[in-house]
Amino acid sequence: MELRWDPILREWIIVSGERGKRPLLPEGFCPFCPGSEEVPKSGWTVLSIPNKFPSLRPDPPKPDIKCDRLYRCRPARGVCEVVIYTPRHDATLADLSVENIRAVVDLWTERFEELSKRDYVKYVFIFENKGRVIGVTLDHPHGQIYAFPFIPPLIKRELESSKQYWKRNGRCLFCTIIEKEKRDSTRVICENDDFICFLPFFAHWPYGVHIYPKRHLSALTDLTDGEKDSFASILKWILRKFDNLFNTSFPYMMVLHQRPTDNKPYPYYHFHVEFYPPYREKNKLKYFASVETGAGTVTFDYTPEAKAKELRDSPET
Repeated sequence: MELRWDPILREWIIVSGERGKRPLLPEGFCPFCPGSEEVPKSGWTVLSIPNKFPSLRPDPPKPDIKCDRLYRCRPARGVCEVVIYTPRHDATLADLSVENIRAVVDLWTERFEELSKRDYVKYVFIFENKGRVIGVTLDHPHGQIYAFPFIPPLIKRELESSKQYWKRNGRCLFCTIIEKEKRDSTRVICENDDFICFLPFFAHWPYGVHIYPKRHLSALTDLTDGEKDSFASILKWILRKFDNLFNTSFPYMMVLHQRPTDNKPYPYYHFHVEFYPPYREKNKLKYFASVETGAGTVTFDYTPEAKAKELRDSPET
């Protein structure tokens, strides 16, 4: 287990031989169900536990491979946790009540705050991979948290672009995007008093919606109690629309983008959630193939406006 430096793209990658040993859809047994070796039998609604097969550890071993100035490596220091959304094995986040989702939001916030205090943690990445087509190895509804010892590349790009916009225009890039999407309205899926969900003008995935808080804030810890309720409500809303779109449990990647935890100021950054669902139509997957993966250029075979209308028309209950 170690971090290795890519000198071409100038970014760290995680090398973890132990990850390949994690269980793959075991039959007749679930390590996340109540009463298993790692999970209490009762007395909990949501739970965070250490990942048994982590990519990062608080006390990692030194790399056992030879490194030099070009092929740099370092210990994979960090934290990997699993967030179990509910004791129910047969549920998904979409199936849970708004109150239960609010409990998940509260736990995300607590873990973000706690992990941020560790001096070696520079970024807390909260995410969910849902569905076997995504590569999920356990069906029990859960998400994950990676506390990185560096700021991940995509986040760095967002930070750089939002900082440049802030310097040039004296305002938040994300707040401007919210205003433009509300004014146009054709890509807005749903909104409440505190949050807005839309398929961006620049969407990368056919159903790749974003959720932004309307108030300028940079992390979960900035949310008020009322905003946390609104956040849970809009999550429930869009997840039900996903499931009802094709009358199936909709797979996706869900990621929370927040400010880094390196004790530097980020007044120009705006907390938001991004979804990357793999479907482009019913029973048809969107593959990030050669152009997207090898050239880094997204191709969008529809229009965000048409896909946004599909999601708007999908029932919420």
